Amino acid sequence: MIAHFARLVNPLVSRRRWAGQEHIPKTGGVILVANHTSNYDPLALGEFIIWAGRWPRFLGKSEIWNVPGLGWFARKCEQIPVFRNTDRAINSLVHAEEALLTKHHAVAIYPEGTITADPDVWPMTGRRGAAQLALKTGVPVVPLVAVGPHRVLGQKNLEFGKLLGGRKPVSVMARPALDLSAYEGAEPTKEVLDDITELILDTLTEMVAEIRGEQPPPEGRYDMRLGRRVGDGAVRPE
Repeated sequence: MIAHFARLVNPLVSRRRWAGQEHIPKTGGVILVANHTSNYDPLALGEFIIWAGRWPRFLGKSEIWNVPGLGWFARKCEQIPVFRNTDRAINSLVHAEEALLTKHHAVAIYPEGTITADPDVWPMTGRRGAAQLALKTGVPVVPLVAVGPHRVLGQKNLEFGKLLGGRKPVSVMARPALDLSAYEGAEPTKEVLDDITELILDTLTEMVAEIRGEQPPPEGRYDMRLGRRVGDGAVRPE
């Protein structure tokens, strides 16, 4: 029902352009790492993933599960809550690991941990959760990006007025799985996890740049804690 709802609604508010669906494996556990630009991302990315032949299990902030109606949908669709900034945060990775290795699901995760605060909507610094999951499970890690969802519904804040401005261009693209063979069997040290996180975010940034036909900011990634771009790392301290 949700898949067909997205199929019906998305064309009303966006002009969609897709590329690279063939890079999403049809079977087996897979981690889908994506940039996060808007509250509209799950609809834009979800439709792309579903019509590539997989049902995505998104890791999302636990507050969603408290929203009437939306929380019910999240539970029914087997999405995975993340209890951010609590001692229960690690539980999301445990559930994601089970989904990947036991149920062989497709798990979608935003390495940035939240909607980007970059004023120009580039991927910002991230968290180590996606890297931890990749290292522990060894399943393929497929990068995908969406460019344009913030034009439909706003960036950090919901802007419903944008829905009245006509259909907005939204591009979704996937690339082949990342080559993480250099880290096979490695201990999950801070340095290793930071390296993998940087590789993920570098790849997502390159993909956004390709779609936008622009160069990423030379001063580096935006760090929401500092309120500026930094060039000395991809990871925000936990």
